[in-house]
Amino acid sequence: MGKTIATQSGLSNARGDFTVTLLNSPVNNAFAIPGGYVYVTRQLAALMNNEAELAGVLGHEVGHVAARHAAKRQSAATRNSLLGALGTILSGALLGNGALGQIGQQIFSTGSQLLTLKYSRGQETEADNLGITYLQRAGYDPRAMSSVLQSLANQNALDASVKGTSNQVPEWASTHPDPASRVRAALARAGSTAGRTNRDTFLAGINGLTYGDDPAQGIVDGSKFTHPVLRLAFQAPNGFYLVNGTRAVSISGQSGKGEFASASYSGNLEGYVRSVFAGLSSQQQLAPTTIERTTVNGIPAVYGAARANSGNGQVDIVVFAYEFGPQQAYHFATISQAGQAAQFDSMFRSIRRINATEASAVKPRRLSVVSVKSGDTLVSLSKRMAFTDKPLERFLVLNGLNSSSRLTPGQKIKLVVY
Repeated sequence: MGKTIATQSGLSNARGDFTVTLLNSPVNNAFAIPGGYVYVTRQLAALMNNEAELAGVLGHEVGHVAARHAAKRQSAATRNSLLGALGTILSGALLGNGALGQIGQQIFSTGSQLLTLKYSRGQETEADNLGITYLQRAGYDPRAMSSVLQSLANQNALDASVKGTSNQVPEWASTHPDPASRVRAALARAGSTAGRTNRDTFLAGINGLTYGDDPAQGIVDGSKFTHPVLRLAFQAPNGFYLVNGTRAVSISGQSGKGEFASASYSGNLEGYVRSVFAGLSSQQQLAPTTIERTTVNGIPAVYGAARANSGNGQVDIVVFAYEFGPQQAYHFATISQAGQAAQFDSMFRSIRRINATEASAVKPRRLSVVSVKSGDTLVSLSKRMAFTDKPLERFLVLNGLNSSSRLTPGQKIKLVVY
């Protein structure tokens, strides 16, 4: 399907000139880079409700390449490939735009966001229109572009509600301040011309797909992180939420941010802490002003702290490291406004080893496509979702429904189950 869409762009008529890859990522994203490479994450595929919607997203991304938007923005697309994603978790809002605003770019590489190029509003509109054109040429329902934009906006609003943060525009649509107008524009552009959606075939294809975190990379469950392979777990402080990545876990809240990660370790835990500090900024030297040794739940630990100046005043930086083996260490690196570092103390003290029984109990969430039965309701079906928080809202967004949607027996819907 991805190759079919890509060949509509005029970049090449040969399907073999394109490589379409499904990425094992819990982030909703898709992107294309010059050379015929198109990527889509499994999480985005799970959000889609038919093949035409996924084709619309891929068409949009291929449209950016076809229109040479990356070159016009003077930014090579290859810089923003999957491997180039950097977790810039220490936000400018907290740190300003000075040297400390770049802390973390040297070592914080979570993969929690698959970065794509930032385009102008006009370029995003052009890519939407090109995507719709590609849908029409390929025989898909062009109105799918509108419905997928709506799903992405709804998912972003849900994510913001779960995290208790402001509702920002999704990364995929980030240059548009008004997602609703983008949905309307896409619908108007598509017109009333119908086309295929291949809904049932698509749903059958994603049935059983891993949803959210992959246990091989650890599982976030609310404010708790458990890694069954590394045999460890920890709990974020109240008011903070976790985002898991392939290389680290980011910890975010209104009053501070941090990451849990690992680095090269040769047996000197104090040297490890100093090394992490040194890697936090390429623009100024950072070193702990204090170093302390302790034990946390039987695990040898060393922590260091420093106070530094940022664009928005002084900040406290803490690196708390743990020795899990002769050549294996993990650490938290946190940053907060001066005097507020203690908010992370409970998290630092929560890390622990887990046993084989606890590790084996960690199961991934998966998509389950089922048929609506007589008597099923939105509420009754949502109770089968593998979430304790906002199960109805999650069910509605996942299926592109709203609170007034009517279900019919035999209709295919998606659930997230263990």
